[in-house]
Amino acid sequence: MSAYKDKKTGTWYAFFYYRNWQGENKGKTKRGFATKREALEWQHDFLEKHSGNLDMNFSSFVEVYTNDMKERLKLNTWMTKQTIIDKKILPYFADKKINEIKPAHIIAWQNEIMSLRDKKGNKYAPTYLKTIHNQISAIFNHAVRFYELSSNPAAKVGNMGKEKTKEMLFWTKEEYLKFSDSMMDKPMSFYAFEVLYWCGIRSGELLALTAEDFDFEKLTVRINKSYQRINRKDVVTDPKTTKSVRIIKMPDFLADELQEYIKSIYGIKAKDRLFPITKSYLHNEMKRGSKEQGIKRIRVHDLRHSHVSLLIEMGFSAVAVADRVGHESIDITYRYAHMFPSKQTEIADKLNIERGRG
Repeated sequence: MSAYKDKKTGTWYAFFYYRNWQGENKGKTKRGFATKREALEWQHDFLEKHSGNLDMNFSSFVEVYTNDMKERLKLNTWMTKQTIIDKKILPYFADKKINEIKPAHIIAWQNEIMSLRDKKGNKYAPTYLKTIHNQISAIFNHAVRFYELSSNPAAKVGNMGKEKTKEMLFWTKEEYLKFSDSMMDKPMSFYAFEVLYWCGIRSGELLALTAEDFDFEKLTVRINKSYQRINRKDVVTDPKTTKSVRIIKMPDFLADELQEYIKSIYGIKAKDRLFPITKSYLHNEMKRGSKEQGIKRIRVHDLRHSHVSLLIEMGFSAVAVADRVGHESIDITYRYAHMFPSKQTEIADKLNIERGRG
């Protein structure tokens, strides 16, 4: 390796050749280093990353991981990963060689993470601890799968904490109708919750809706995007999954309500958001309405559970429910199995009849 001094600027630069992924020799130049040592270190890191040689610092491999994965993920998904990596992983492992990190290091890191507290002084929730561990394990898995790291030390240790199954909360139709009475003083809030409850869509899908998504002749609403607030900017992305792209049929009363709402918005254009609010706004409105009506507090996302519960109670199949809410039918069957009426007695009775025919 070699570095050169730029006589005009007095700084150092690295210039070298390397073989790219197509087997071609390419020249690489990087300028602006204060010292020769810095230029050589940058050249060394570049060649290590490019060759997949794991004799590099963990922070350097994270750059490799980032370059490999960032463009493959939705922006909000990557931002979540990036925050965890920057705040919960790199401070502990940045300067360690990735091929020298052992299970014992992971255990020590887990203990440190589990001792942390949030802004309210509470321990991190088991689900958040699991998310943090899954991220470091994903980085090591990437190194094992694509860059020949011998093993994943995070996988050997296993997850931290014990995940408790959250109780599934939902409102009955009667509870929702009481809540909606409290929203009548704010039309935008009222219509937003009407869509959430009677269509079962996600809050991000609701907040991305535009006037052109509605077809009032066919009584349908098109779900093909999702709203996120990232780094204080409004970002509209693709939906959560490919299954999430769907057309939902609206009941007559809801179509009438929304047509009236859209007409009431002065100067609205086809691509304008119908609900220019945030998820935190919806959260605060649910808190207000629940308190006013004396009904149990649930999350905004639990309105989706409430819709599914209502459909199951009305006798619709898992397949029909899944198509409406943008899930796989097997997910609906697994998550809401306890809500579907048991067919065991009917099965046994029919087997008795079948046996008697012989």
